[in-house]
Amino acid sequence: MSKPRKRSRGASAHKYPREARLNEILREVIADELTRIDDEGLDFVTVTAVDVDAELNRGIVYYDSLADEAGDAVILQVLQGHRRRIQASIARQMRTKKTPILEFRPDNVIRAAARIDEVLRIDRERREAQENGTYVLPDSE
Repeated sequence: MSKPRKRSRGASAHKYPREARLNEILREVIADELTRIDDEGLDFVTVTAVDVDAELNRGIVYYDSLADEAGDAVILQVLQGHRRRIQASIARQMRTKKTPILEFRPDNVIRAAARIDEVLRIDRERREAQENGTYVLPDSE
């Protein structure tokens, strides 16, 4: 019988890629820092994802809020104003040689999913109304 092979020094014990682990750690650190920042412009802002390149040069932080598209301009301005503080927090908490330069963007995937959900809800209500004989044509805008 042969001996079990030892893991080489460079091999990872993790089952998912380094970028995915970094993205999740960054998302947690950034979300935690946003809760510490006392700014009304960041009320109800949620960090949904972070996408960092392999070299940790740049990171895109995706967010969503209850303000939807109407609040994006204000939220982006506030996030840009706190960018250095957030990056300093990342530098303190992570054990990496570099800290990525952050760029903030609204999470359009979540918003598109919400729009699809709304369309499906309206269609379901329309079908139920037709089945019950209470269907009324919607007002055209």
